[in-house]
Amino acid sequence: MLDYKETLPCQHMKYSFSLVFISIFLSITGIAQDTRFNLQDFYTDNDELHCTVDSIFNTLSDREKIAQMIISCTGELGKPEATVKKFVQENLIGGVVFLKGNKQTHTKTIKKFNSISEKNKSLPLIFSMDAEPSLFASRIKGARDVGKTIDIKNDAQSDAVVNIINQELKEIGVHHNFAPVLDISPSNEAIKSRSYGNNKDSVVDLANRFIQCTQEGGIIATAKHFPGHGLVKGDTHKQSVYIDGSLQEVDNYKPIIAAGVLSIMVAHITVKNNDIFGTNGLPASCSRRIITDVLKDGMCFDGIVISDALNIMKAVTILDNAPLLASKAGCDMILMPQDEENTMKSILAEIKTDEEYHKQVMKSVKKILRLKVCAGIL
Repeated sequence: MLDYKETLPCQHMKYSFSLVFISIFLSITGIAQDTRFNLQDFYTDNDELHCTVDSIFNTLSDREKIAQMIISCTGELGKPEATVKKFVQENLIGGVVFLKGNKQTHTKTIKKFNSISEKNKSLPLIFSMDAEPSLFASRIKGARDVGKTIDIKNDAQSDAVVNIINQELKEIGVHHNFAPVLDISPSNEAIKSRSYGNNKDSVVDLANRFIQCTQEGGIIATAKHFPGHGLVKGDTHKQSVYIDGSLQEVDNYKPIIAAGVLSIMVAHITVKNNDIFGTNGLPASCSRRIITDVLKDGMCFDGIVISDALNIMKAVTILDNAPLLASKAGCDMILMPQDEENTMKSILAEIKTDEEYHKQVMKSVKKILRLKVCAGIL
């Protein structure tokens, strides 16, 4: 396989997660928020941060660890609040993504979920949203309209938009923004005005600016949809969609990774007619070749890899146990599985029979805990 390491030197030191016993005792009332670290610390080789993560990790059962990987959904297009509330009570999930809804309802629901976690003395949840400029007004009805991504043409415009989005997310209690879109071309059926346009250089520059401003403001950013959803036909919500031949957009992620993006979302897009990077009929979100070989090992990405939504997109709902496939392929966060309980059971069973997969899952969990510490959630 083509070695991406030859063209993209690792920008971040590989941090080790050695199990270190330190004199940090967790209060019986729960884990207090840690204000010693911020998002800029995530990629640093910081012994104190390593030890803090280990001290939390070592208190968790395997079930509690795997829960950190599972991200459920609520809001008008998500699961009923009562259903997700039950997941929180049972410590089955590590986070929630909020779909369409109003600001007041989102804020109230997050406060409820936080109260449950605190009462149960379980790890706090990470709250996420697709707060791209083009989707922002629908995700948070009542928030300030920031226009569409395609209309952002320079750094000043981008910064103004990000500052509004960050402020609204913080007021609600959201930590993680599934934005920006790095896909080229607004002509794709699924992307449309969510793209910065047709020019590769300006797309990368504006996306990188969005990421830097977002993360400097204390919100986790996410580049999507890896390995590229712009130069294809079709919509993965409705059908399988194919990259036919070369990965034309994958190199767009090199400067984004080098600049320190904290998370990348992988698309349900299948690669065919490519001898090196073909996915054998699987979507990229379930392909170890794409996620582990290309993104993690080849492009030296040490951040959080998130699957695209697994509950409604036809490209993955036709698969048998897509959440487990996505995890085994290398996804750290499993986004919106159809069945959270079955996802938990499947991963638990698999780590008991596959030692290498067990190690991979534990590494994913530590990265998520590290992210939560740096985001001030823990």
